[in-house]
Amino acid sequence: MYLETLVVGDIDANCYIVAAESGGETIVIDPGGNAQMILDTIAAQNLTVKHIILTHAHWDHFAAAAELAQKTGAEIAIHKLDRDAIADPKLSLAQMFGDVVNVDPATVMELKDGQRIKFGDHEAEVLHTPGHSPGSITIRVDDHLFTGDLLFQRSIGRTDFPGGSHEGLLKSVRERIFTYPDQVKVYPGHGPSTSVGAEKRENPYFH
Repeated sequence: MYLETLVVGDIDANCYIVAAESGGETIVIDPGGNAQMILDTIAAQNLTVKHIILTHAHWDHFAAAAELAQKTGAEIAIHKLDRDAIADPKLSLAQMFGDVVNVDPATVMELKDGQRIKFGDHEAEVLHTPGHSPGSITIRVDDHLFTGDLLFQRSIGRTDFPGGSHEGLLKSVRERIFTYPDQVKVYPGHGPSTSVGAEKRENPYFH
């Protein structure tokens, strides 16, 4: 499997390019900015973008999604509970940063818990993990979990934004993430990667 991490946008969000292999079909997770850098990386690996998957509807995770969709023909996908927020500058936090982002919810594919998206000979499984936002999802590909702003290395996502729930977030991590084997890798929306085992042992929010 080919996996590339790009740090994008004004507040250093992680954008993940995940492909069955170099030169194959790919999904792009959370293109939060720097559209041209993402496009250049895709072109360098001769990849075909199948879907642009958003872990949640906050501006720093989808600011480049519309341009990427336009230039690749790929469909943007987000959980149904966050779909409308991508067009609301207050809910998407774009207003907070003085940015303008245009994504038409009518053009966006709705995701639901348990849904599987094929790319090449791989599948991305959608896990509904609310807490940071109502429609926050984790994306599982093999033994990799892309958690968005749910879980970070030794930390968790904020829950003081509209629709956030601290207790809901902790529940999502305990019931949907910590049930995986310790060796499963965790790729968060910001910062370095970690593992399920490391977060069980060392994350202060769970002790």
